Amino acid sequence: MRLIVTLILLLFIAAGIVLRAINADQVTYDLGFVRLSLPKGAALLLALVIGWLLGGLTAWLGVSSRQHRLRRRALGQAGGKTKTSPAGA
Repeated sequence: MRLIVTLILLLFIAAGIVLRAINADQVTYDLGFVRLSLPKGAALLLALVIGWLLGGLTAWLGVSSRQHRLRRRALGQAGGKTKTSPAGA
């Protein structure tokens, strides 16, 4: 298993080196309050990392809100079983 992980890591490192070599020109981004000048490879890597982080954050928020909703529903059902209504007393 460790060999497979090492080979995959080496494959991604090689792909990153090739990507950087092919896309060596500078790209300028004007964000209104700051101007960035990055190599294309770095800009692609930055976009990939930002997308990965935003995707992870979205998945985490979706799962945590679902868990919160299920927990609230379970507590509501458990609380409803133990209470007696005033009309039944």
